[in-house]
Amino acid sequence: MYSYQKRLIAVKLYIKYEHSLTSVIQELGYPSPKALYKWFKEYEANGDLSRTSKRNRVFTQEEKQFAVDHYIEYGRNYSRTVRMLGYPDRNILSDWCKELAPEARKIRRSRLNYSQEQKKEAVIHLVSRETSVQTIAERLQVTRKTLYDWKEELVGEELPPNMSNMPDSPHLEELKDEVDGLKREVYRLRMEKDILEKSSELIKKNGGINPKQLSNKEKTWVIDALKTIYPLTSMLENLNLAKSSYYYHRSQSVLPDKYADLRVLLKEIFIENRSSYGYRRMHAALKKQHIIVSEKVIRRIMKEEQLTVRSIKKKKYSSYAGEITPATPNHIQRNFKAEKPNEKWLTDITEFRISAGKIYLSPIIDCFDGAVVSWTISTQPNAELVNSMFDQALETLSGNSKPIVHSDRGAHYRWPGWIKRIKTNGLTQSMSKKGCSPDNSACEGFFGRLKNEFYYGLRWENTSTDEFIELLDDYLHWYNNKRIKISLGGLSPIEYRKNLGLVA
Repeated sequence: MYSYQKRLIAVKLYIKYEHSLTSVIQELGYPSPKALYKWFKEYEANGDLSRTSKRNRVFTQEEKQFAVDHYIEYGRNYSRTVRMLGYPDRNILSDWCKELAPEARKIRRSRLNYSQEQKKEAVIHLVSRETSVQTIAERLQVTRKTLYDWKEELVGEELPPNMSNMPDSPHLEELKDEVDGLKREVYRLRMEKDILEKSSELIKKNGGINPKQLSNKEKTWVIDALKTIYPLTSMLENLNLAKSSYYYHRSQSVLPDKYADLRVLLKEIFIENRSSYGYRRMHAALKKQHIIVSEKVIRRIMKEEQLTVRSIKKKKYSSYAGEITPATPNHIQRNFKAEKPNEKWLTDITEFRISAGKIYLSPIIDCFDGAVVSWTISTQPNAELVNSMFDQALETLSGNSKPIVHSDRGAHYRWPGWIKRIKTNGLTQSMSKKGCSPDNSACEGFFGRLKNEFYYGLRWENTSTDEFIELLDDYLHWYNNKRIKISLGGLSPIEYRKNLGLVA
């Protein structure tokens, strides 16, 4: 349960960051996306948030008894009862059953299939009797009767329940040795299990975790968390960690974090740049502020702070409508390097799908520096979308510039209006081979970066098409003017051109 102040801070930050759930949760560490959106809707409707939380519903005695009777009558299944009645939750229903019908609570039997070795180990624990039979049964999730059945199956009735007072015999000594060996093995396995669980809890890596593959620093965290339970020597041996390395990392952990200020700055840069900068561009951004830090340090801090760039791939929009006019040759031939602006232009159309509908973007990309020369955004992928974009791009050309205009074989680039504009302005048209996206890979790469940084991983359910178009247009302006590119020496396309004296 979050306080009024915490909820208000989260909502105001959500509004400040242009309704980005991810940015708010990354910065504050709370709450869940669903809770934050619920708070925002309450704030939007009332202009404020409630200062007190709602009380849990109080159920009458009749409602409690009815739920317990339903549980007993319909198979003694908590989930089924809650689903059919619509109240309460499973934990509350369990408490009611304990109170009103303790004898009717369902006893869960173990469905595990135990091997002969596991049965043998259980019988050894039973006959050595270092703990109660009930404790052994609970540990294995079986009944007391099952334990005695295993004993009768494996050793018969001749052995007494407790062997501690039996006279020495070769059979007994052998069994005791085996008991000791099994105890050591159980102890080792229990320690490995605790180490694995503690590693997962502390390190929180995705896709599983192998404690022996952790860094020495991470191993030290795990050992410190379990040192009151297991001997230090045993854990060092289990994790393959030298004693000197353990004490070194332990001494380092108590020192103040020399990168504390850098962590805050990296978070600010990451959020300001739409959570789209990897460690290389973060390094370049710091360099522009005259802060020199190793790329390895930045990468490590970003990993520790979970500053991760979104990366999702989805199916590409296609405007191919058949060979409606003769295709022109591919003059680019996958050589996307240009010596000057307006030498090679690339274009294509990409599609965005949100709850409010589909939106289409048609840009022209300059191969010189990756700048977006012009763009149009519309809810219809028609001729006007590409022709108006092309007209805007033509207005930026000086008298001597005659770029090659490269596209795929989409219908928009084979209609009379587009071809007429090419010929009238003395430009050269170029087309990719049919169904060959690598022939226009530089433009495809732009779309990939755009969608990873702006579109994928965000929630657009409550965004109208007009709002989406405005946000996309804002992103493209940011892309040209502020977003740094490593290939341009850590400058944006416009900054790069200003540096070369190409624009004022």
